[in-house]
Amino acid sequence: MHSSMVYFTVILYAISLLLIFLFSIGQLHLTWKYLISKKEKHSDGAIPSIENYPNVTIQLPIYNEKYVVERLLSSIANIDYPKDKLEIQVLDDSTDDTVNIVAKKVADLQKSGLDIEHIQRSTREGFKAGALQYGMQICKGEYIAIFDADFLPPSDFLLKTIPFFNDDNIGMVQTRWGHINENFSILTKLQAFGLDAHFTIEQSGRNFAKSFINFNGTGGVWRKSAIIDAGGWSADTLTEDLDLSYRAQLKGWKFKYLEDVVTPAELPIIMSAIKSQQYRWNKGAAETAKKNLLHVIRSKQRLSLKLHAIMHLLNSSIFLCILITAMLSVPMLYIKEYNPQLSVLFIIGNIFLIGFLSISIFYWIANRAIRPANKFYFIKMFPAFLTISMGLSLHNTIAVLEGYFGIKTPFIRTPKFNVIDNKSKWSGNVYMKPKLTMGTMIEALLSIYFLFGFTSGVILHDWGLLFFHGLLTIAFGFIFYQSIKPIKYAGQ
Repeated sequence: MHSSMVYFTVILYAISLLLIFLFSIGQLHLTWKYLISKKEKHSDGAIPSIENYPNVTIQLPIYNEKYVVERLLSSIANIDYPKDKLEIQVLDDSTDDTVNIVAKKVADLQKSGLDIEHIQRSTREGFKAGALQYGMQICKGEYIAIFDADFLPPSDFLLKTIPFFNDDNIGMVQTRWGHINENFSILTKLQAFGLDAHFTIEQSGRNFAKSFINFNGTGGVWRKSAIIDAGGWSADTLTEDLDLSYRAQLKGWKFKYLEDVVTPAELPIIMSAIKSQQYRWNKGAAETAKKNLLHVIRSKQRLSLKLHAIMHLLNSSIFLCILITAMLSVPMLYIKEYNPQLSVLFIIGNIFLIGFLSISIFYWIANRAIRPANKFYFIKMFPAFLTISMGLSLHNTIAVLEGYFGIKTPFIRTPKFNVIDNKSKWSGNVYMKPKLTMGTMIEALLSIYFLFGFTSGVILHDWGLLFFHGLLTIAFGFIFYQSIKPIKYAGQ
């Protein structure tokens, strides 16, 4: 390899490692903030009382949700709140049987005295953001609670969230997501493991530090005037929730996160559904960063808040760094072998192991917060979680790059299955469309590539990256297999 190419590879590899290290330190700082909040017994405490029940609108954005929409509406019907102060909007953009299911259920609920309306637009313009904006313009409520189709809010949801709007500065209240089907499979367990860290350390840590947090698209309540003041819902990113969150907070609105209030939801159960969700989240985050990052930097916010916000908005970019580091780690074996003059750089590079330790602490603390009685769950799940995260790095990197380069794609919903346990029947689900894509084929090739890296380490007697390459081989092989394997339906 030419010397210039050697130094280019080493420098790019070092930059990627440095960025991963900085991200890890940022996560460690949030962990520290989270622990301080717990040590100081900083919690939601006693829920404020509701002196005068305000008008509340519940918005249910729906698009082709025939398997879960009836379950959702039944859950919403049990919300404990004065009926004369509660309005329910079913914002239905569906193009299939969901429309008839919703119409029948809404008619039944209207007979029970609920103020519920089945709202259909002439077009699906703006996707979810467009539906929310349309509903907001005609809603009666001062406050708007939003639930996606796979959520099952507890009956006391409004009684535990609305009181926090007694503070006139609060623009949004977000609750923690729960998981009704966490134990369905290894895929659902791993998703829950990752999401729990976001909904404990990241959201609580940022909220305690008085930094920007985000509305998670569902399971939260907005002050209607805050949405309007921030410019309303916008469909120019795939994460309209994150975008509106930053625009509102830059306007001066404060957000409140309630870790102790849990709103359960269904996790995706097949890899194609997980990829669909991950694509939207990561591409949307990149689009939102592109749109709002300079506004954050130029704002009059304190420096620590800006740093947290920058890390938050660039979160999805970590997958690009992971993929670059992984891809370059194989040629780095040979660069190290045939360029002994660079050996000091590889010794210095060991400092980046601190980053791995930081991430381990981050997920360990999160796991202990959610499962204090299960002492060995972290040991079982963390290596598997790292594996699937690395395996998704190609898929998520493509999403991130599309977001930064302005490549527009439609809002693709995550298919729902109404699956709670292994007894749930989901044979013939019409929303399942797993297919062999170019990305999936490249994932298979990457598994072979990292197997070559593993073998090279053995041949060269360089054991430093052996575990890393072994993990990457399994990671991409696992994602490839899960993406193409025949779906086994319950009951078959």
